Amino acid sequence: MRNFLSISDVQDVKGLIAKALQFKSNPLMQQSLGKGKRIGLLFLNPSMRTRLSTQVAASNLGMEAIVFNVGQEGWSLEFEEGVVMNGTSVEHVKDMAPILGNYFDVLGVRTFPSLKNREEDYSEFYIQQFVKYAGIPIVSLESATLHPLQSLTDVITITEEIQNSKAQNRKPKIVLTWAPHVKALPQCVANSFAQWMTGWGETDFVIAHPEGYALDKKFTAGATITHNQQEALKGADFVYVKNWSSYEDYGKVLSTDSAWMLTNEKLKLTNAAKVMHCLPVRRNVELSDEILDGPNSLVTQQASNRVWAAQAVISEIIK
Repeated sequence: MRNFLSISDVQDVKGLIAKALQFKSNPLMQQSLGKGKRIGLLFLNPSMRTRLSTQVAASNLGMEAIVFNVGQEGWSLEFEEGVVMNGTSVEHVKDMAPILGNYFDVLGVRTFPSLKNREEDYSEFYIQQFVKYAGIPIVSLESATLHPLQSLTDVITITEEIQNSKAQNRKPKIVLTWAPHVKALPQCVANSFAQWMTGWGETDFVIAHPEGYALDKKFTAGATITHNQQEALKGADFVYVKNWSSYEDYGKVLSTDSAWMLTNEKLKLTNAAKVMHCLPVRRNVELSDEILDGPNSLVTQQASNRVWAAQAVISEIIK
């Protein structure tokens, strides 16, 4: 594996899942693999779980992790080619990225979309500039359209649950359902989860959302899509709850309908479904307390598995 930007960079998804679960059972089984190597974690946007889990993963591999928060600790960056830098940007990525390539063996980069210009966001221009100029492997810590480490974590968590259940001989029904939120959020997690579900091919995958919230079809091809949440929930084994802003009317909040929040009453329609969310979560807006604090919630297990996802990816890159 050279870079990790999406599922397309993974040759053997099942093998990567298996490796992550091996690390979970034996975190230090390759603790000398990263000896003498460094990973830089570059954050253009805030992070908690992604930052900390990747640091722990690198440490488990014997690797030094150095974190740099661009907006708070460094110069403002310019990304446009041929620009006259007479504004507020102080340093160009063309000058910064090759230096980081000399400091580190692997570079993790986190950047969010503007939610203003769909064409620009969906070009993945910012993270691709690091791929272009750093000269070392790039790991996406979330980009404008995708969050592959989160999605790998999600697949690991689902696999783990299936292995521990009695439903190993059939495809589980997995539902991604839109949830209300107080502000506009990116489509990254939803896009990525859809991409991994359809790419993994081990599930009956359904996406439920209100009118106007259809995701980019390149990520959802192969999924069943409905505007009827209750219909989608029937017989579900896993329910992934996530808000996203409109892709069609880009970046807009078209609905805040509280009827879309998942509750225990709705959960009765499912096959005692396990409930997932990437966190952070707005309690009693996106998800009810009764779900989050109840026996069906996988959110803590899911977030904890972020370490093993990152560890599996990094180990594949530096092996």
